[in-house]
Amino acid sequence: MSNTRKWYAVYTRPRTEKKVAEQLTRKGFETYAPLNRVVRQWSDRKKIIYEPLFTSYVFVRVEETELSNLRQADSAIVNLVYWLNKPAVIRDAEIDLIRRFLNEHTNVQVERTPIQVNDNIRVLGGPLMDQEGQVVSVQRKTVKVILPSLGYMMQAEINQRNLELLEPLSGSKATHREIYTSLRMVK
Repeated sequence: MSNTRKWYAVYTRPRTEKKVAEQLTRKGFETYAPLNRVVRQWSDRKKIIYEPLFTSYVFVRVEETELSNLRQADSAIVNLVYWLNKPAVIRDAEIDLIRRFLNEHTNVQVERTPIQVNDNIRVLGGPLMDQEGQVVSVQRKTVKVILPSLGYMMQAEINQRNLELLEPLSGSKATHREIYTSLRMVK
């Protein structure tokens, strides 16, 4: 296995994650479609079922030169996931973390957060209302933001609901955000 292989995310048609992963694996690609163990209650019984953790996403480990072959490998693949106009690379450590987490827990929930590190924001409420700044870190309910003021940099923790995401300066948004930085996994 080559050291130049990296994990990329492909965006699939709805409810085709397992099929895409199986077909890509048969064609020689290394894939990972994280499946969440979920307990479902019916009127007469409980059953454990396996659902995709990330709907419409499958991770594929390939060399960058093989990316163009992915869409041709399965018609259910819509596109690669892009970040800053490049195919989004998912670190090995993040894939390993997802695997370990799913092995240890059932009924895992994934939640997207619209605010990420390095995003430009405007404060919508509170004493810093209408100030603009850049996100330094994102916690569960708060975001640390650097707010330039009077030639100094102030750092403030602000509740996420009081922030508005501003368009990037370049004017072009990524098709999809990096998956692993926008997740909150809960037992």
